[in-house]
Amino acid sequence: MTATMTDTPPPAAPKAPGAPQRSGRSLGQVLMIVAGALLLLAAVRMITDSNQLDSSGQVAAALGLAVPIGLAGLAGLWSERAGVVNIGLEGMMILGTFGAGWVGWQSSPWLGLLCGIGFGVLGGLVHAVATITFGVDHIVSGVAVNLLALGATQYLAKLFFADGSAAQEGGNPKQSPPADSLPDITVPGLSDGLASLEKHHWFLVSDLAGIVGGLVTNLSVITIVAVLLFVGSWWLLWRTPFGLRLRSCGENPVAAESLGVNVYQYKYAAVAVSGGLAGLGGAFLALVTSHTYLEGQTAGRGYIGLAAMIFGNWRPGGLAMGAGLFGYSDALQLRNGGVTVHALLLLLVVLLALLAGWKLYRKAVVQGVVSAVMAVLVLVWYLLTDEVPSDFVGATPYVVTLLVLSLSAQRLRMPKADGMRYRKGQGK
Repeated sequence: MTATMTDTPPPAAPKAPGAPQRSGRSLGQVLMIVAGALLLLAAVRMITDSNQLDSSGQVAAALGLAVPIGLAGLAGLWSERAGVVNIGLEGMMILGTFGAGWVGWQSSPWLGLLCGIGFGVLGGLVHAVATITFGVDHIVSGVAVNLLALGATQYLAKLFFADGSAAQEGGNPKQSPPADSLPDITVPGLSDGLASLEKHHWFLVSDLAGIVGGLVTNLSVITIVAVLLFVGSWWLLWRTPFGLRLRSCGENPVAAESLGVNVYQYKYAAVAVSGGLAGLGGAFLALVTSHTYLEGQTAGRGYIGLAAMIFGNWRPGGLAMGAGLFGYSDALQLRNGGVTVHALLLLLVVLLALLAGWKLYRKAVVQGVVSAVMAVLVLVWYLLTDEVPSDFVGATPYVVTLLVLSLSAQRLRMPKADGMRYRKGQGK
């Protein structure tokens, strides 16, 4: 009798005695952590008198920079949950920027948005054909997609934007003419009230007003779509039979095939969705951030999105937190960066001290001592300087990327079959 994958997942097998138990945080614990983080941030703002730390402008800038990173990370999550490593996210984002800028200039930004997604899907399908059908190494294929996308868009930009009507409207070989703007959303009444509270600089109250105000003022429609995509991806991948089958392809494709799952079909679907999400991230850069296609405007966000995905342990919630962290650090260089980053040094001192105490409590003496020494060094840096050099401020997003990955490496668990070559019937 042939087994088939049912719509309801089978009950989990009991764990063997002594097996490690999964521990998740309750809602109350999460709220306590968030409340503690807000109190710490508010205290640092009051001590350093750096009101830009959590101002509405800083939060809005961080959100705008986090969206393309988050969409790239979500694209990587879809692909890798199906077992396909997608290093080509940067190239798919580049294709999205070009498609959105090209069509958005000639017609409407909404069509440009759809074209950006479509160009990303094409890049995803190229990667899928190479890795799934022909069995090309996933890293090699991803790098090839990045190189092909960069070369193709540079050639097409010279072809379409360098002369004729495009040149008269501001186009050149490195950028397209400007496209119309997509609508922004501001909550009437609430935004003004929160802005008034923020100006008083009250402890915690003004901090909350600044954070919430940045989330409800001049909010791009694509940002709202991105939030819905995160929620929808979580529900679809973890709460539906489709998601169960897709994730089984990334964990054990041979077992999934034995239960009647068309592994090739699910892998193709996942990588196509991955390309579309990366293209949407590129379209955001072209239509919201700059209103035009610019050569090199992705600036490595596809790779940072992969780092955010790894930081989030291949889950949407952690990915969103990672994207927000990277977006926040990137926004610092836009808003009085040297002074604000200097204030963050004090916050880093407190976090390192807490980490040192926790490691020593858990008998991890070496890690605890290293964290304590780092806390002292950063404190000395903070006390002896008034501002962080501009060169370091520009490198802040990349430094944060390295720190986050190094600190989170011990708790990561990638899909078991991620990046492995699969052939139909190989389990027989």
